Amino acid sequence: MRLPEYAEYDGVGLAELVAKGEVAPSDLAEAAIERIETHDPKLNAVTYKAFDEARRTAAGDLPEGPFRGVPFLIKDLGVQVKGWPRTSASRFARIEADAQDSELVRRYRAAGLVFLGKTNTPEFGIPGVTNSHLLGPCRNPWNTEHIAGGSSGGAAAAVASGMTPMAHASDGLGSIRIPAAVCGLVGLKVTRDRNPNGPDDWDRAIGFSVDHVVTRTVRDSAAMLDATGWPEPDSPYAAPPRPASYLQALARPPARLRIAVSTATPNDRAIAPEIRAAVERTAQLLGELGHTVFEQDLTLDWRAFYRAQSIVSASNFSAQIQRWVALKGREPEPDEMSPLAWRGYEAGRRITGQQALWAWGELRVFNRRILAHWDGFDVLLQPMHGALTPRVDELDPTSQDLKAFDRVQSTALPFTPPYNMTGQPSMSLPLETFEAGLPMGMMFTGRYGEEETLLRLAAELEQARPWRDRRPAMWG
Repeated sequence: MRLPEYAEYDGVGLAELVAKGEVAPSDLAEAAIERIETHDPKLNAVTYKAFDEARRTAAGDLPEGPFRGVPFLIKDLGVQVKGWPRTSASRFARIEADAQDSELVRRYRAAGLVFLGKTNTPEFGIPGVTNSHLLGPCRNPWNTEHIAGGSSGGAAAAVASGMTPMAHASDGLGSIRIPAAVCGLVGLKVTRDRNPNGPDDWDRAIGFSVDHVVTRTVRDSAAMLDATGWPEPDSPYAAPPRPASYLQALARPPARLRIAVSTATPNDRAIAPEIRAAVERTAQLLGELGHTVFEQDLTLDWRAFYRAQSIVSASNFSAQIQRWVALKGREPEPDEMSPLAWRGYEAGRRITGQQALWAWGELRVFNRRILAHWDGFDVLLQPMHGALTPRVDELDPTSQDLKAFDRVQSTALPFTPPYNMTGQPSMSLPLETFEAGLPMGMMFTGRYGEEETLLRLAAELEQARPWRDRRPAMWG
């Protein structure tokens, strides 16, 4: 294989070449390493590089999995890779080397993937931008003056620039969908407990946070969910029903769906006119494909919803920090955490147990009200953006006034959090482009447990309005 060809393939395509003997896993590892070394100095996407280990793995006896020999990157948050450091982008919560693999990482290994390193993330994965005092800002390969999103910004920048065809990502309030949208990728937030959380899932944000991947093609996302998304024997929660194969389901013509469209923001701020026009074009395309499309907003007291969510999230975050305190044997110092993280920690410590459980009960009631809307439709279409993707200096959690930071973030990226509370699958697709040349994502949210519906719809849209040949300034 000539190295320029590498980035033209998705993960499924590279695995097919390996299976046919047309290319060796070692060739793919070298191609990925070359691209990381070329692009990462400007993007800061890959913050831990394990190239020697990757070369040994690629030259060894890889499992006969669906992604045998395909280069892959792990997000530096949450999941454990045996022998690798884990920082969570925090000066306080750094671990020199994890003692074991997380169950998800074991499944990645069994799929035949070759790990090259870890990707950039913001401190504890809190904001929708990837920037921290420890790891620095990650930049968008379409325009390095703009953010790559968060908290899986390193993963998205790496995939969008052609370093690897896909990368591990996680989503607690939009952290798969946001970077996918701003970097022009497919980003599926799977149903709660679809992918494994073991062996130690105490930091999974009480079910709000889930793991999957960012990819350039729909079939890579589907094939990876086939490789990872089945129940853990010791999970305390019932696994959502699933088809025999998500990848095979893509071959079936999608059902005609009832698709609701909403551009109403939870904060009542108007979205940019070009985003509204892009939603209208997407709705028109869905109608041309035979779906029934109509406007319908989610009716909810969003102020009360987010008040309850903020209490639950702050108390949960404070509890997570106390777990780190127990591991470290001391409290964090204020200069060991960003102002954003410190604000969350202090807020959580002021919340009583009564307040936390009251808010959790409120969220459960709100979740029922949100989920009830899907009695009237199959999928909800919303934009991913409220405004143009911010510049790196416009959204900076390390130095910006926090009120200004909150205002910019909630204006630019207002739509994703509710579906982490409800646990529904939700997906960003790169269907549109801003006039400034940056990608614009559209968000599709389905019923609980119905990733198959979203993936089949995504495959139909991918064929009708292809995005695979769109290339950022930093590519290949």
